[in-house]
Amino acid sequence: MPVRTRLSVICQGAVIALILALPRTPLLGQESESAAAPTKTGSIRWGDESPFRPLPLPAPNDIRTGAGRPGPDYWQQRVDYTIHASLDVATHTIRGSETIRYQNRSPDRLYYLWMLLDPNLCGPDGTDDLLYQPPLIVGEVVFDFSCTGGSEMRIEKVESGGRALAHTVHGTLMRVDLATPLEPRGELELVIDWSWEVPEYGYSRTARDGTLYQIAQWYPRMTVYDDLVGWNTEQFLGAGEFYLEYGDITVDLTVPAGYVVAATGAIRNPEDVLSTEQRRRLERAGSSSTPIAVITAEEAVANAEQRHSGTRTWRFSAENVRDFAFAAAPNFQWDASNWKGILIHTFYRPNATWWDESNRMAHHSIRYFSEWLVHYPWPHATVVEGPLGGMEYPMITFVPTVPDRETFFFVLTHELGHEWFPMIVGSNERMHMWFDEGLNTFINLGSIQEYFQGEPYADTVVQHLFNVHPEHAVPGLERPVSVRPDAHHDLFWSAYQKPAMMLHLLRTEVLGEERFDRAFREYTEAWSYKHPSPPDFYRFMEDALGMDLDWFWRGWIYSTALLDQAVESIGASEEGSAIHLRSRGGLVMPVELRLTYEDGTSETVRIPVQMWYQAPDFVFRTKAGVTSAELDPRGVYPDVDRENNRWPRVGRN
Repeated sequence: MPVRTRLSVICQGAVIALILALPRTPLLGQESESAAAPTKTGSIRWGDESPFRPLPLPAPNDIRTGAGRPGPDYWQQRVDYTIHASLDVATHTIRGSETIRYQNRSPDRLYYLWMLLDPNLCGPDGTDDLLYQPPLIVGEVVFDFSCTGGSEMRIEKVESGGRALAHTVHGTLMRVDLATPLEPRGELELVIDWSWEVPEYGYSRTARDGTLYQIAQWYPRMTVYDDLVGWNTEQFLGAGEFYLEYGDITVDLTVPAGYVVAATGAIRNPEDVLSTEQRRRLERAGSSSTPIAVITAEEAVANAEQRHSGTRTWRFSAENVRDFAFAAAPNFQWDASNWKGILIHTFYRPNATWWDESNRMAHHSIRYFSEWLVHYPWPHATVVEGPLGGMEYPMITFVPTVPDRETFFFVLTHELGHEWFPMIVGSNERMHMWFDEGLNTFINLGSIQEYFQGEPYADTVVQHLFNVHPEHAVPGLERPVSVRPDAHHDLFWSAYQKPAMMLHLLRTEVLGEERFDRAFREYTEAWSYKHPSPPDFYRFMEDALGMDLDWFWRGWIYSTALLDQAVESIGASEEGSAIHLRSRGGLVMPVELRLTYEDGTSETVRIPVQMWYQAPDFVFRTKAGVTSAELDPRGVYPDVDRENNRWPRVGRN
């Protein structure tokens, strides 16, 4: 763990204690109390910085509507790949030749193309050794964005129509200049030959561990050209993942004869790469809800010990996907099962801990997400034991071996959840990491609760979000969720945990589960295989829910404001009792208030967030005889000062 991370953990308790001792001091990232102006009567009103002011969003148009939906003029580019590649395990080198069919569906004339060369991060001219990218630590799993070994991608040929094209490499990007502009609705084919050396460890995405190879972000890929910014030319620095166009991909991959390959796409030549018995077992798995061993542990060990000569070519094809990744090893154990026509594959090395349960876990995850969101669209979902932290690509996910069953399931279901966000709903991970990681971490909560029903983990997974809140939501150190991922020092919180907490509270405390679930499912359907932006999400949810949520997005995504609801006093009114409430922090939320009366009875009332529309203080009037009041009696909010939630005060001088 980096030194600065250690210091933030050690010092945060003292920082919070100091802040709570000075409750009227504005906190960095919070709405300042100076924004609430006192009137002549002494009451407080919001000034120009009311949290309920409209959120400044891009103007809607016929491409992206004010309802947050793709408009009648929505467009996006299409990119198809045909790749012939080989893996040389003696030199750890991948060589490839690819044909890219690019369709310009935009209304713009394109004079050049931009491509991603992610392996260049590990090259001698890469920024890996120059920029200190702190690792992302999620529980027991460490995502280290550094490199050990490897080489930059050597571009040997770029041509179109048999004519060489000028091209220039800029770090992890390559500009290809076209001989003639590509007109709207035009198409072209590029042919690119390339090679590079697989690093021993490469930015938590691609690596080799003995004879096991995890290969991802490995071939020249087109960047996205969209209506928001044109070409998306963000350098790959490790944390931001990728933003790609949809299309069909076919890959012929030549590997040593003894290697078994798991990949995006369906195997097109099973008779060439699988034995008769393996094909028979795979056919049985196609009608089995429980795992069938396609390759047993004993067979995996025997295959690794056997001397194989020559090579073997595996052929794969995938439709309507953003990317292609694969893993290869001579000692893969392979289990398979079926759920509603989807083959669930798990590949792992013998004796890998927890992997005997992995297929059942994957089966559960694919079913759970399909039933809640949209049905899983591809012919298989594959989980592979990888030597790095967890990572996701279309139809294939990589999961490391971890110390305990709960963490193993979390990583496995998290990576499979990414098949929906961003593999189906294709957001820009390189700019808005929370928009896929946060939404995915949120949907993981229910998957975990259902799988571990009746076990302690199911009861604590949501509470964990609130337990880590004080450690990470530290004024002066926390950065808004909206900040790009490479500029964050605490991605665990800002990209994963905080957005998950945000959506959990929106679902359970602001809207209600049924109302939220319907809108969230409709959003997933509307933006499947498209490129939504965060403003599209805000607008869609508000339109589908019939509720203004600008205050919610502003507080949770664009600020580091904290929640501090307080009962200031209990007094008398003409109606009876007057309970004076105040939102002391910059974050506003609805209120749940429990009242106790002189006769010993009590009631709980819920007051919607509109209570704060005019001011950060509010008087709730009810019948006479209230003796005590408590805010958030169930403890469901991340309130930073729970002592002021009660009146009379308890435990405070």
